Amino acid sequence: MRLPCEVSVVSRLLPSAGLRGPGRAVRALLSLGRSPAGAGGGGGGGGVWLLVSTARHRPGTKYQLRENLEQLFTRFVEEGKATVRLKEPAIDLCLSKADVSQLKTFLSAVKLAHRGTNEENLPVSTLVPPKASEVEKPRTKMTITSKKDYPLTQNFPYSLEHLQASYCKLVRVDMRMLCLKHLRKLDLSHNCIKKLPDTIGDLVCLQELNLQDNHLESFGVALCDSTLQKSLRSLDLSHNKIKALPAQFCQLRELVHLKLDDNGLVRLPFRIGQLSQLRCLSVARNKLPFLPSDFAKLSLENLDLFGNPFERPTPFVPDIQLKIPLTLLEYSARAVINYRIPYNNRLLPSHLCSDLDMAKACVCGSACLSCFIQTTVTMNLHSVAHTVVLVDNMGGTEAPVLCYFCSLTCFSQFLDRHLQSTR
Repeated sequence: MRLPCEVSVVSRLLPSAGLRGPGRAVRALLSLGRSPAGAGGGGGGGGVWLLVSTARHRPGTKYQLRENLEQLFTRFVEEGKATVRLKEPAIDLCLSKADVSQLKTFLSAVKLAHRGTNEENLPVSTLVPPKASEVEKPRTKMTITSKKDYPLTQNFPYSLEHLQASYCKLVRVDMRMLCLKHLRKLDLSHNCIKKLPDTIGDLVCLQELNLQDNHLESFGVALCDSTLQKSLRSLDLSHNKIKALPAQFCQLRELVHLKLDDNGLVRLPFRIGQLSQLRCLSVARNKLPFLPSDFAKLSLENLDLFGNPFERPTPFVPDIQLKIPLTLLEYSARAVINYRIPYNNRLLPSHLCSDLDMAKACVCGSACLSCFIQTTVTMNLHSVAHTVVLVDNMGGTEAPVLCYFCSLTCFSQFLDRHLQSTR
């Protein structure tokens, strides 16, 4: 039975001798087993022994366990930490960064060995020094920048936290990557990936995802509904073929950095204002004719919208889709949104829930569903961002923003204010 973890060996006699204890913990492999007959270090006796092996000393140090355990400290076992206190020698083995389930099993076996349980009842064998690979520090970073270096016959180290596989001509995401549960940064830039698997959302620790310069045409709804909502901080989708992002994209509310340059985007998600943590947004060289009304809710540090074919604002040429009187569906939908009445697929048909999720907001704050007036107005981008890259070569920092109005009254009041401001 073996347990990989970090170990610090602390002698309880050092303070009485006026000496300081050892330094930080080191990576080690703890093994339980029978000591070979005639082995050195007092290992010739019976019972189960504990072997602590490190990269510097693979043969390790053996400690007898039978009636030699003074106490187990397991208060923080759920964090992968525990302390094994031995009687002879008077030392504490401080364990950390261990797998919780393995640690619990290991400590249970240590207790049984201390009580003198027959070796036949414990899953142990003769102690042997571990291989070098078993005591080395787990690999946390791996960088691959060519197809010839890409591993085909070996799995990725399970302990990886940062994986880069660029310029490898990948046409799909390798499913072996999706088993790396500790992965925090995944860089698959400069490949030929056309579609993302929904299971990327199972990487619960993923904070940075770089998909720059691929052949992506969409970003799936399933990814927006996954655990990425809580973990993802940085997303780079630049230099792809994405024309639109789903409305659910704005559920990725922990995003801080978002790059969408050089795609074919014709619109941004209309609820983009929900990305309250967003600080850096780059959507240069796309096909945006205007910005969504929710754009005004953003609070950015850096904004780049250069190279988009923005249309000239037309505040006096509205698109009127208002029905008078309003339909019963419109009245009901507005009431649900305005009074924040909870709804879900068990209370309402799914298509009505989808319509309510897509409800628009009037400048007065009220909701409107399918009956509204819309027009575009000018917004100075410095009102939402501290640093703005010029929108065009003429030095402009203004862009058209779509506005909605729930009634003729709201639209008339807007026109009055707009006329007064232009006089």
